Amino acid sequence: MAAVCHRWRPDRGLCFKTYGIIVVLFMDLVLQCVNGYLSSPHVDQEPPYTRDAQQGPAFTSPVAPASSSVSPASEENYTTKCPSGGLCSRLPADCIHCNYQYNCTYGKPASFTCKTKKGVHCIGESGQQQTSFSLSITCQFCWQLDPSQYRCSNSTNCMTVSCPRKRYNATCDVLDHVHCLGRRRFQKRLFCNWTGGYKWSTALALSITLGGFGADRFYLGQWREGLGKLFSFGGLGIWTLIDVLLIGVGYVGPADGSLYI
Repeated sequence: MAAVCHRWRPDRGLCFKTYGIIVVLFMDLVLQCVNGYLSSPHVDQEPPYTRDAQQGPAFTSPVAPASSSVSPASEENYTTKCPSGGLCSRLPADCIHCNYQYNCTYGKPASFTCKTKKGVHCIGESGQQQTSFSLSITCQFCWQLDPSQYRCSNSTNCMTVSCPRKRYNATCDVLDHVHCLGRRRFQKRLFCNWTGGYKWSTALALSITLGGFGADRFYLGQWREGLGKLFSFGGLGIWTLIDVLLIGVGYVGPADGSLYI
C-alpha cells in the first residue's frame, strides 16, 4: 500500500496570517459595539425628567412663582442687561417679573402680565413709559424650546465614535430674549458632539496612500495600531484595505473620541 505523503506548502502560512488578521479586526469591531451598548442608556432607562415631560401636554397648575422667569445670574447685575427706553416686550427675562400661568394650551400663544424690576425703564407700543405690561409668548416649557433658543455645555470627555453613539448630561440656559415657562436652566441628555480638529479627508488620504505604514492611525493618535500596521506592512495589505473602508464610512475616528471636521 502506498504511503500517503503530506507535502508542506509555503503559501499555507500566508493564508493563516491573513485569516488571523481578519479575525482579530472582526473581534475588535464586535468588542467596541458591545462596550458602547453596555455603557449607553437603554431605551427603557430614560432620565426621570424625560419621562415626566412625556406624561402629557396639559398644564394644569394654577400659577407659577414669579421667580421662575429669573435665570441663575445674580440679581445685583441684572441692570447691566436691561436696555433703557426700549420696548417692554423686548426686555430680557432677567429684567422683568411675569405672572406665568400653566393652564394655557400647549403650543398656542398666551398672554401674561409682567412688571419691570426696580431701576428698569421701558415703553409700550404707544411710546409711553410703563411698569406693567402684557407679554405674549408661546405656551411651552423652556426645555421644549427649539435648540437654537438655548445654549448647552459641551463635554470633551465622551466618545463621539462608539456603537451606539454615546450621550452626556448637559446643562442648558435659555437665551436672554427668549421667554418660556418653568426654569430657564435645565438638564438635557445630548449626543457627544465635539471635535479635536482632525480632518476626515486627511485621514482618508493617508489611509489610501500611506496606510500600509500606519500613517492614518498615527495621524488619528492611535499609536499601537499604527505600529502594528508598520511592522506588519499593513497586515500584508488586508489591514490597509479594511482601514480604508472603516475610515471612509467614518467608523474609525480620532483616538480622543472627537468628531471629524
